[in-house]
Amino acid sequence: MLRWRPRNGNAHRAHLTRPYSLFFFLAALATGCGGNDTLRNPPLATSANEGVVVSVADGDTFDLEIAGKRDTVRLIRVDTPETKHPTKGIQCWGPEASDFTKSLLAVGTRVRLVRDAESRDRYGRLLAYVYLADTNVFVNRELVRLGFARPYPFEPNTTHKTTFADAAWEAQGARRGLWGAC
Repeated sequence: MLRWRPRNGNAHRAHLTRPYSLFFFLAALATGCGGNDTLRNPPLATSANEGVVVSVADGDTFDLEIAGKRDTVRLIRVDTPETKHPTKGIQCWGPEASDFTKSLLAVGTRVRLVRDAESRDRYGRLLAYVYLADTNVFVNRELVRLGFARPYPFEPNTTHKTTFADAAWEAQGARRGLWGAC
């Protein structure tokens, strides 16, 4: 039978490291270091982060009323093809992306906003990850997963970077939406 022996000859220390390794692994698991849980348990709604959709401008921008005020929201980390851009015109799959967002975020829909490192972009739009208040559907992720948007780097807003990369990989592999049409 082969027995493991440390190279430095300190065999008596080998039996001490295993319990400590197990302890640190279990401690990391218990404290949540195993991954981001906001997909399954998004932050709870409060009056400061929940609003009602007023209108949808395009596939990744909409207006809502939040805390009695109207604001424009730009979905973080996603980019849908253009439908109203002054120089780019209407891009492939842009109208479909806009229509999908309009159906998902119909006027009157209650949404919950979760912010990241930066709260506004250079145009003054509120940057947010958006969840449907009633069902917890993660709107930003659904746009990418179903092929209506590409992941878009909004540094330093990187909380769900891996989530969107995985969703894009899934959409590309299945040739969904813009990945099959454009």
